[in-house]
Amino acid sequence: MSTPTLALPPTPFQYLEPGGLQADFYSYTDLLTEPQRKALDGVREFFRANVIPIVDDYWARAEFPHQLVPDFAGLGLIDWADPDSAEQQPNNLVNGFTTLELAHADASIATFFGVHTGLAIGSISELGSEEQKRRWLPAMSRFEKIGAFALTEPHGGSDVAGGMQTTARRDGDYWVLDGAKRWIGNATFADHVVVWARDVDTNQVLGFVVDKGTPGFVATKIENKIALRIVQNADIVLTECRVPEENRLQNANSFKDTAKVLRQTRSGVAWQSVGVMFAAYEIALSYAKEHEQFGRPIGKFQLVQDLLVKMLGNATACAGMMVRLAQLQDAGVYRDEQSALAKAYCCSRMRESVGWARELLGGNGIVLDYNVGRFVADSEALYSYEGTREMQTLIVGRAVTGGLSAFV
Repeated sequence: MSTPTLALPPTPFQYLEPGGLQADFYSYTDLLTEPQRKALDGVREFFRANVIPIVDDYWARAEFPHQLVPDFAGLGLIDWADPDSAEQQPNNLVNGFTTLELAHADASIATFFGVHTGLAIGSISELGSEEQKRRWLPAMSRFEKIGAFALTEPHGGSDVAGGMQTTARRDGDYWVLDGAKRWIGNATFADHVVVWARDVDTNQVLGFVVDKGTPGFVATKIENKIALRIVQNADIVLTECRVPEENRLQNANSFKDTAKVLRQTRSGVAWQSVGVMFAAYEIALSYAKEHEQFGRPIGKFQLVQDLLVKMLGNATACAGMMVRLAQLQDAGVYRDEQSALAKAYCCSRMRESVGWARELLGGNGIVLDYNVGRFVADSEALYSYEGTREMQTLIVGRAVTGGLSAFV
């Protein structure tokens, strides 16, 4: 007599349905021109074909899919100001929706782009000399050379502006860097790492581009992460690391200059959080329409529809905030506190929304096969990096009270 075979659940569904973003309930992407929408569609199609099918496996193994990097150059994802092109101007609305699409597929890959394009390329583009831009940016924009950004330290995060312990000492035509950095994305394989250090003579924060293989620079991968596992974060140790004066960012003379880069990338993390919310909602929606309990799809239950609507409301409100912020950025009139509010609010709503998606999927919400688990885990990292909610709150609080600072 044969043993009965246990009926297993069907193969997990394809959570992203063909077409555009289902979560774009107010049609924000209609604000883009037709060519811009087509370019965005190309990014979406590439990531659905090449990233989503493999991302869970790489996330589980905490490895980075290096084989995809050469193809990134053809997607038109880098928007740096070419000194030889007077017509090229960044478009924050397009860049924002592109960041949303990247995070919609995977937050780790979106973070790789944020580090390379926003922080590393952004630092050189914003604070480098014209010669430095020409020397480094063309190859970086083609993804032939990869960048990283080393600011956070092992014993300091939010206080890094005044408490930076990594030092820079001038020695003739070189600078000698000593200290340590932590949580540095891309650092295990980056060709150029932007390192921030305090000048021992002036006490000002300066920026340096440290090339791969420079003696005295050691990057070690951080293991056992539970979020953004594809991102190759590293601990960096600098021991009498000699960097030529020509590699010092010529327009980075204090932390105020560093902050110019951070306020731009802060809004990028907020866009990532919207992409994660969109994905979590769309996964939950697909699941609600297909998964059955009590003889009918769970989407027919009132409490399930309540979770879906709350997720959609969060995603729609945050997308609207980001669209308006991008418009202010493109007009050149946005303020630091506006980026801070976006980062604090959108990441908080993201954390809430992915929790509801996990709740809707029940036990299936904690396994990679159904995708929500990855977004739940990754949201914890997005919630904290590029400035915690608490620090962003103090920036906004100082602005709205007319300069009453609550910082320690």
